[in-house]
Amino acid sequence: MFVRIEGVDLPGRGGGAEAAALRLGNVHVGVQRRAEAVALVRADAASATWEFEVVTREVDGLLDVSGPWVHGRPGARFLYLSWGSVDGDGFAMFRRAKLMFGDVPGALLRAAHAGDGVLAGRLGLTDAAGGPRCARVRPPDITWELVAP
Repeated sequence: MFVRIEGVDLPGRGGGAEAAALRLGNVHVGVQRRAEAVALVRADAASATWEFEVVTREVDGLLDVSGPWVHGRPGARFLYLSWGSVDGDGFAMFRRAKLMFGDVPGALLRAAHAGDGVLAGRLGLTDAAGGPRCARVRPPDITWELVAP
């Protein structure tokens, strides 16, 4: 099953001290694959899009999602968007956003599993204080839909 995460409203694009600190700190956001944040995007980019494949399978009548992009135990699977400062080749993570598969409507998840399209999540990446969005991101702060590949 293919998943696309579309991030808009990145926190480094705004004015003010928080946005300036993110730019000066060379802050990036990436999707976490196992223990590493990959496909890093600057905090002041216009948008960020990540697309990857996850494994889905039926387990006792329920759809389970797994693979190197997926974290958590069965029944509580999720994706991480990781925020950190980039220094040379290093990435020092300081915050993460958690996108729960349990928040995806079941019919949408099953349609993506069946290959009817790509499961796409869209979210703003700036929190209410102007910083990087972190913690669990729930609808309506993230919207899920099925899109053409």
